[in-house]
Amino acid sequence: MIPAHAHPVQVTAVLDPRLSRWKWLVKWILAIPHHIVLLFLQVTFLLVSVVAFVSILVTARYPRPLFRFNVGVMRWSTRVGYYCSMVLGTDAYPPFTLKDVPGYPVQVDVSYPERLSRGLVLVKWLLVVPQLLVVAILVTSGWSVFRYVEEYTPFSSGLVGLLSLVAVVVLAFTGTYPRDLFDLLVGLLRWMVRVLAYGFLLTDTYPPFRLDMGGDEPAVGG
Repeated sequence: MIPAHAHPVQVTAVLDPRLSRWKWLVKWILAIPHHIVLLFLQVTFLLVSVVAFVSILVTARYPRPLFRFNVGVMRWSTRVGYYCSMVLGTDAYPPFTLKDVPGYPVQVDVSYPERLSRGLVLVKWLLVVPQLLVVAILVTSGWSVFRYVEEYTPFSSGLVGLLSLVAVVVLAFTGTYPRDLFDLLVGLLRWMVRVLAYGFLLTDTYPPFRLDMGGDEPAVGG
């Protein structure tokens, strides 16, 4: 349950304390079945977003079943990225499900909005452009940010891919994943999820221009 006054998009993560030194070399191969399923899910995600746009414009409501589906796709994508390309913070194989999996090391939760602004739905794409530019520069290569967690090749591109590579190389040689890098990578992931949730109409709460680092969400009022 998301506390009152907290950001409606919550991303929390736990670093696996027993990460293999070398498994990261093959995780992207092990995750290929997920890539195939996600290809279809992400196409459906876009189509559902179009239907949701019309519904919000007419009724000021995001149909709950469609909301659950799109949040589920974001959860699934985030779990796969966390496992094999963005952060690489766990060796636990991601489950094939849209549902919340409480025991998995990365969690995405979006509170359901009972009503959404009809007017805002027309301009969110424009309002979020500055955020998308920042995320595109920091996290991905160019406008591929629209594909959410991109291709899930061995590493996400951009700063996240570079930092993830540094982290696992350090892991390979020392047996320890650098905690500061983990906190930074999760902060970048959290920022991207917030921006995409806003851009795809899941919330009216504009994502803050800040990097909330670490595995836990910032305290309410902090």
